[in-house]
Amino acid sequence: MRKLLVLALVGLAAQLVDGALGMAYGLTSSTLLLLVGVAPAAASASVHLAEIGTTLAAGVSHWRFGNVDWRVVSRIALPGAVGAFAGATFLSSISTESAAPWMAGILFTLGAYLLVRFSRPLRTDRRGGRLRSRFLGPLGLVAGFVDATGGGGWGPVATPALLVSGRMEPRKVIGSVDTSEFVVAGAASLGFLIGLGSEGFLLPMVAALLIGGLIAAPIAAWLVRIVPAQLLGATIGGVIVLTNARTLMRSADLDGPARPAVYALLAVAWVAALALAVRALLRTRRQRDVAATALAADAPSPTIVPTRPAAVSPTTVSPAAAPAGDRLPTPAAVPSLNNR
Repeated sequence: MRKLLVLALVGLAAQLVDGALGMAYGLTSSTLLLLVGVAPAAASASVHLAEIGTTLAAGVSHWRFGNVDWRVVSRIALPGAVGAFAGATFLSSISTESAAPWMAGILFTLGAYLLVRFSRPLRTDRRGGRLRSRFLGPLGLVAGFVDATGGGGWGPVATPALLVSGRMEPRKVIGSVDTSEFVVAGAASLGFLIGLGSEGFLLPMVAALLIGGLIAAPIAAWLVRIVPAQLLGATIGGVIVLTNARTLMRSADLDGPARPAVYALLAVAWVAALALAVRALLRTRRQRDVAATALAADAPSPTIVPTRPAAVSPTTVSPAAAPAGDRLPTPAAVPSLNNR
C-alpha cells in the first residue's frame, strides 16, 4: 500500500511537470519503475496505459484554457501513433539501448540551444507562416518511436523541436504536445498489448500513476498560462540537458569524480541561464510599462463640449383653443383703413 501511495505521488508530480513543461511524465514514471526492478518493456507498457487517462485529462484542461492548436495536433498525432505502435512492438522483442546515446546527444543539443535562446530577451514578433506537415509528420513519427522504446520521450523530442521553430507560443506548444500524446499513448498501449499480452501491464501501478496524474492535470494546465514563456523555455532547456547528460555519461563510461563535476558544471550553467532569463523578463516588462505610460501620456485628453440649454419656442395659441375673452381678432374682423 505504501508503494502504491508513493507511485500516486510520483504520478501527481510527474503530470504537474509534464502539463507545465510539455514533458517528463513518462521519463519520471519509467525511471521509478525501472529502479524497483520492473522490466523495460513492462515499465513502458504500464506508463503508456496510465498516460491514456492522464493525457486525456491534460488535453481537456489545456483545451479549456486555450492552450491547444488543433491544426498542429492533427498533423503530429497520427504520425506519432504510427511511430509509437512500431516502437512498442519493436521494444517487446529487442532492446534499443544502443540507440540511446545518439538520441541523448540530439536532445542535449536542443536543450542547450533552448537555454541560450531563452536566457536572452525574446523577440515579440514570431516568424511568419505555419508549421508545415512535412515537418510535423516526421517529427511525430520519430517522437512516437522514441517515446515507446524509451518509456518516455514524446515531450522531450516534440516540445523542443516545436519551440525551436519559433512559430508557436510556448503554452500552445505544451498544450498541443500534451493533447496529441493521448493518441500516441493509445497506439503504444495497443502495440504492447499485441507484443506482451495483458500480463505485460502492471495494473496496480497503472492505477496509482493514473490517479496522481488525473489530480495534477487541471492544475498544470492552469500553471502553464501564468508562468512566463521566458522561464518556461529556460526550465525546459535545463531539464533536457540534465536528463540526457546522464545517458551520455553512462554510455561514455564516465565515472568517478568526473561525473559529479559535470553535473555541477551543468547545474551552474542552468542556474545562470535562469538568472539571465529572469533578468531579460524583468527588462522586457519594464520596457513594456514605459511604452504603455508614454502612450497614455501622448494620447489626447477628451474635450468636454458644453451643452446649451434648449431654446424655448414661443407657444402659439390657436384662436379656437383660446378663451372667448382672450381671443385675438381675426384679419376679417379688423377694419381696413382703405374701407374707412
